[in-house]
Amino acid sequence: MTQARETVSFKPGEVILYPGVPGPRERAFRVLKGLVRLEAVDEEGNALTLRLVRPGGFFGEEVLFGQERGYFAEAVTEVVLEPLPKEPPPEVLRELTQHLSQALSESYRRIERLATQRLKNRMAAALLELAETPLAQEEGGGIVLHATHDELAAAVGSVRETVTKVIGELSREGYIRSGYGKIFLKDVRGLKELAQARGDGR
Repeated sequence: MTQARETVSFKPGEVILYPGVPGPRERAFRVLKGLVRLEAVDEEGNALTLRLVRPGGFFGEEVLFGQERGYFAEAVTEVVLEPLPKEPPPEVLRELTQHLSQALSESYRRIERLATQRLKNRMAAALLELAETPLAQEEGGGIVLHATHDELAAAVGSVRETVTKVIGELSREGYIRSGYGKIFLKDVRGLKELAQARGDGR
C-alpha cells in the first residue's frame, strides 16, 4: 500500500518561515500547489522579493544544512506544501539540487536587471515573470495578473509610490491596462522587448 503524502496548508498572507536559525522542528518544503514568496525586509519595512517558488519547487533548504535563514517565506496564494524528511532520499536531493541551481541562475538574472536596467524595464520583466505564476489567469482573451502595487514594488526593488508612476506610464503607452488589484497584459511582445532592453539601472 502506498503511504499517504504528508501535507500542510497555508492561506494567502500567512508567514510560513521566519528569518533566523532554524528550530529543531522546522522542515524544508516542496510546493505542491500555489505560490510562495521569499522576501527580505529592511528596518523601514521595505520588502524585496528574492524568489518566487512555484509548484514543484523547494524552499527552506537551509534547515537541511544547519544554515541561518535570511528571509521570510510567505504564502501569496493558498498553498499546499509537502514537508521534506530531515534526511531526504537521494532522488529528492537530486531534485532539490536541480531546483536550487535553477533558482541561482534566476537570482543572477535578477541582480543583473537591478544593476543594468531602468525601473520601467525591470517592471516589464517582473510582470512577465508573474504571468507564469498562479497569480495570473486567462480573462477576455488575455492574461490578467492579480497583484498589488506593493507586491510589484517588492518584485522590482522599489517603493509603491514610484511603482504606481511606472504602472501609469506603461498603461499610457499601451503595454498594460491597470485596475484595482489587477493588471491586464495588453502587449506581451512589447513587454518582452522592454524587459530585454539594457541601460543605466536606477
